[in-house]
Parts: sequence; structure tokens; C-alpha cells
Amino acid sequence: MTAPIVIVGAGLAGLRTAEELRRAGYDGELVLVGDEARLPYDRPPLSKQFVRGETDDTTLRPSEFYAEKRIDVRVSTEAVGVDTDARRVHLADGSTLGYGQLIIATGLRPRRLPGLPDLRGVHVLRGHTDAVALRADLADAATALVIGAGFIGCELAASFRANGVGVVLVEPQATPLASVLGTQVGELIARMHRAEGVDLRCGIGLDTLYGDDAGRVRGARLSDGSEIAADLVALGVGSRPVTEWLSDSGIALAEPSAGGGVLADEVGRTSVAGVWAVGDVAAWLHETGSRKRVEHWTNAGEQAKLLACALLGAAPPTAARVPYFWSDQYDVKIQALGTPNATDDVHVVSDDGRKFLAYYSQAGTLTGVVGAGMTAQVMKARAKIAAGAPITELLTPS
Repeated sequence: MTAPIVIVGAGLAGLRTAEELRRAGYDGELVLVGDEARLPYDRPPLSKQFVRGETDDTTLRPSEFYAEKRIDVRVSTEAVGVDTDARRVHLADGSTLGYGQLIIATGLRPRRLPGLPDLRGVHVLRGHTDAVALRADLADAATALVIGAGFIGCELAASFRANGVGVVLVEPQATPLASVLGTQVGELIARMHRAEGVDLRCGIGLDTLYGDDAGRVRGARLSDGSEIAADLVALGVGSRPVTEWLSDSGIALAEPSAGGGVLADEVGRTSVAGVWAVGDVAAWLHETGSRKRVEHWTNAGEQAKLLACALLGAAPPTAARVPYFWSDQYDVKIQALGTPNATDDVHVVSDDGRKFLAYYSQAGTLTGVVGAGMTAQVMKARAKIAAGAPITELLTPS
């Protein structure tokens, strides 16, 4: 290849893809483009150790690494379009960047709730700048309102409580994480938050926010008419893939109603030759025949390996892929293997009032396992999930 491989998106997926390309033997020019003013960094700690003030730096690789691997990393460089015929990426400063192969790794952008007043002290959390602002406000807060009890909302609620802040956590669904893990396991997670002093209110939403004369948030009215005081507000109401810059490119995108993202096959190829997609922004083809995005840390690395091998014509990894994700809340690590789904049959096989283990199945086949504080028990199920074992194998006493 004479033209470089260009990776747009300098997050975890973009970095891992660059690493895997070098590991797989690519020796040509490699450019990593990111719109943030810093080297690639790890996002999961932002809602935990970083916001609590326990760490200041989550950088994934030092600058020396990029020099050693000959990765031309360009920060503060935003891609605004792509000409797939000319194979050129258009940048916000008016310049263009030619490519031989283009890899899209632009990730997600947090959703905001429409119609809310513009007040200081209202936060979303996706990037480092968001986390810095949130941590600064948290230092002076006595009360916080978290809207949305997904993973980010639950992790922030736990971090706020660890810093001694009173927390109201509002979730329109019946339990935290109901759409992901189902209400049965969601209720076990709700129990943990309530035990830690969180005022958890499910089945209601946010009506509006109100502030003081200086334009700073001071409270909220909820959809049930109740009003609460809050020194800061965190919105954890989901994210959407960053694909606006591809709108005129001819690259096929998933419909927003299907989760959005860049449509790709099982190794990341898009509808346009020479263009690939990886990470949170990519709707890959899965074994079920459907295309979906998977927003988990480990998925970025697994996809990066497959994409790099396919792009270079190398042999792909042979091990069966078993999705894995985790969430740290209080002193408990919540872990999931496989593809647990809210519509699965759920079998809670261990529950001591805080720690728990649950198996998920469909049509009698094990699909996943979720555990809180049960690391060994969760990991033991990996081989059985990969093999599509019958759920009876795990429910029958040995």
C-alpha cells in the first residue's frame, strides 16, 4: 500500500486497531486522527476513579509508544467528511488527508434531553473534558440528581455516594438496567443502590430543571410532580453513534430506529471498498444474521484483531468469541459473559443479599451469565456459553 491506512477516531477502538495492524505485520504509513486535544485514553475510569479524584490520568499509551510504532497520531483534528471516490478525508481546518484504507472508529456522543433550560451544573459524561467539569462540580456538591440508571448512571450514583453526596437516581423503566439485564436482575442492582443510601425512583422521568438567578441548577421537577433539590445533575440517557460526517459519503448507515452506526460485515468491511468500521460506532454482522452495535470495552479489542487480520489478509483468531463486559459499583464488580438479554429466561442461582449469580437462557440454551461479586463463578461459564450448552447442565446439582 502506498497511501496510508487512516483511522478516524482516537479512542480505544482506534488505538487497538492501530496496535493490531502493527502486530499483524503492517509496516506502512499509519495515521490515527482524533478530535480531542489529548492522546487516546481509557474511558471507563472516568465515571469511577477519575470523577472521585482517585486518579488524574487515564492515558492508554505514552507518546513514546506512538514514535516507536510509527503511528502518526494527530490530536485536535476533526474529520468532517470523506470522498470515497478520491479516497480523501476532509478535515475541519479545510485540509484533506488521503488514504489507501480508511477505518472509522468515531465512537459515540452522549444524548441530551431536549427542552431543558441551559444551566451550569448539568452534565453528560463521555470524554475527559466532561469528566473534569463533573469532578469540579462534585467537589462542592451536597446533593446530586442522576437521570438514567443504565451503566453510566449507576456508576456515577455509586461514585457520588462514595464522595458523601446525597443522590436521587431517576429511571423511567421499572428497574435499573431493565432493558439490558431484565427486571429480575435489575431489582437486585436496585437493592444494592438503596442499601447504599441512594434515593432510587423508578417508573418516572424528568419533567424540567430549575436554577437560581446566577444560572446554576438548583433542582428538578419529576414527571410525577415531585420536586427535588440538586447541586448538580448528571444525564445518563444513552448515546448515539458519531456518523454525521459520513452523511454524504455513500457509506451505508443503520437506521436510527435500529441503533444507528456504520453497517459492516463480520470483520468490519463497510458497503464501500477500502472503508472499515470498528468499535462503538460499528454495526457488525453477528451470528444471528443481524447487524448490531456492541458498546463494550472488550469488544473494541476483539473487533480490532479481526479487522486487522481481514484487512491484511492474515489468518483470523480461531478462539470462539464470548462477549464480556463489567461495571464497578461500590465494592462490587458486576460482570456479564455472553449475550444476556432482557427477554431471556433468568435463573438466579445464588443471592446473599448483595452478591448474586444469574444464568440467562433462550429455548433451553445458555446465553449468558451475570454476577455481582462472583468473578470465579462467572468466568467458569465461558466454555459452556461458547458451546451453547443446555441450561440444565448448570442448574442440575453436580
